[in-house]
Amino acid sequence: MGDSVIKQLEEAAGFIKKIYPHAPQAGIVLGSGIGNLVAEIQVEKEIEYADIPHFPVATVKGHSGKLIFGSINGKKIVAMAGRFHYYEGYSVQQVVFPIRVMKFLGIKILLISNAAGGTNTSFQVGDLMIITDHISFFTVNPLIGANNELLGPRFPDMSEPYNRKLIAKAKTVANRLGIPVKEGIYTGVTGPTFETRAEYRLIHFAGGDAVGMSTVQEVIAAVHMGIEVFAMSIITDIGIREDDNIITHEEVLREAKNAEPRLTAIFKELLDEL
Repeated sequence: MGDSVIKQLEEAAGFIKKIYPHAPQAGIVLGSGIGNLVAEIQVEKEIEYADIPHFPVATVKGHSGKLIFGSINGKKIVAMAGRFHYYEGYSVQQVVFPIRVMKFLGIKILLISNAAGGTNTSFQVGDLMIITDHISFFTVNPLIGANNELLGPRFPDMSEPYNRKLIAKAKTVANRLGIPVKEGIYTGVTGPTFETRAEYRLIHFAGGDAVGMSTVQEVIAAVHMGIEVFAMSIITDIGIREDDNIITHEEVLREAKNAEPRLTAIFKELLDEL
């Protein structure tokens, strides 16, 4: 992570600033089937990933590929419509590149959504889970390699990867809106296979409440750079069940779409609280 990465980030951010000169306060990452928050944005500019220097391009069904600039409740935001995953064949540096670009554009807060499998036996399909912590041991850390102090410290503290004040605000918002929310620990894995029953049990016993193929690398990169993070999962399947349930990507997208209006409402009101 030498000077070449900083140069790439500066070139990408510089290209974007020429098109959209305003500094966004918050960044938003939209997960699988969770794109309708875009409808709440007063869109001012859209930039295709393919047009941005050094940006990867999204390949997964359910993800589009553009940065959307505008405002929600008067707050300037930049939203990633489509994220990047390690399982697509991207390097971990490519996966977190857009997060770093958003920091270079000026964001101070990052809101992340994802679809996840439940490993907490009390969860139900369609539940919303505020992520309070994560387990990242099952995927590749994006900070491996030479550290550049311009991005952050060599050994960043991860005792509070998900900002407690933002969590408290989100719980207040959810309560005010009458939307039930769970809280739990998200476990990041590489994918692209859904977990075996033994792997679901392992994650459950390790303390994970949900499992997914994204988010933790983005969060590590964000915390490294001093960004405050809030993240929420839609529980799209319960992998810990012992019956003959078979999980498909289509099922994940369907359940994410069904639960999305509730997640969107919380994100929108949370932005209003900032």
